[in-house]
Amino acid sequence: MVRVAIFDYGAGNIFSLKNSLEKNNADVDVITSFDNPNNYSGLILPGVGNFDPAIKSIRERSKKQFNEFVKDKVPVLGICLGMEMFFEKSEEGKEKGLDIMKGEVVLLPKNMKIPHMGWNNIQIKQQSKILEGVKDGSWVYFVHSYRVKPKNEVIVVADADYGIQIPAVVEENIFFGTQFHPEKSGQAGAMMIQNFLNVCKK
Repeated sequence: MVRVAIFDYGAGNIFSLKNSLEKNNADVDVITSFDNPNNYSGLILPGVGNFDPAIKSIRERSKKQFNEFVKDKVPVLGICLGMEMFFEKSEEGKEKGLDIMKGEVVLLPKNMKIPHMGWNNIQIKQQSKILEGVKDGSWVYFVHSYRVKPKNEVIVVADADYGIQIPAVVEENIFFGTQFHPEKSGQAGAMMIQNFLNVCKK
């Protein structure tokens, strides 16, 4: 059984995410600090909350920093907001992002319905560990008002059409991000969660 941690920003209910991981036979702890020993095979940054408070909770609650906790060894899955925090900055706030991936987070165009909420299908652009076995065109569940704008498009492994192309899945080294909520995305989402747990086992 793989042991993973969900970082709780204190912003909302993460029960469905925890439940989805446990359905895939993961041993799940919810943590609010990085100060305890890292005995985990994976870390999840969930998709609830706002950019600045979430970043502050990561930086200010712990003496040990995020990078020290992960040490380029522990795979990280960022969901929605969690994925957006991988980048350098966001129009949603003033705090600096985690700067794991180069680029920024921008508001969806104002001529579109915001937030982008509901089911949309994804177009797979390239092979990805987290998308193994997932069919091109699979439907997943989105709830977001912002999109990531990477400097290097190579990290975008799937996108979604919402009048504009929205990066839906990013992957760089041990960091994986989904703009949608895999825990609410049926069989396709469950497969992505299992794929992430498989990465954690290695």
